[in-house]
Amino acid sequence: MKRKLIIIAATAAAALALVGCNDAEVASRNLSTDADNFKIPRRVVFINGITDKYALEIEGYCSIETRESKIAGAVEVTCKTGPGLYKKHSMGLSDNMTFVAEQLDPAAVSADHYKLTYKPTVIIPHLENTSGD
Repeated sequence: MKRKLIIIAATAAAALALVGCNDAEVASRNLSTDADNFKIPRRVVFINGITDKYALEIEGYCSIETRESKIAGAVEVTCKTGPGLYKKHSMGLSDNMTFVAEQLDPAAVSADHYKLTYKPTVIIPHLENTSGD
């Protein structure tokens, strides 16, 4: 019962957050959802603004997360390399380091309907014993 209430509350919150969006916002959100679920290939390039050279280039089915700290920003790129196989790359951003993310292939997503992805494994987490026993 508690799990059902959590799912209903999460669905309602997501629906309320998306009310009033236009077609482009819906399509953009659906593209981001698919990309974060490793369904859309991307190329992520980190560029040194002083030398105009690439510092790092990552290509594949990747999810991108940016975050800010007190010193500078950071980008974490997690890529799916095979069934159940992932690689994570991190790059610090500064006043002379930036990045560009490019979607490599077009993707069919709805501009009329929001995409919600339920992952039962996230609702019911897998617990792992790390005590060495």
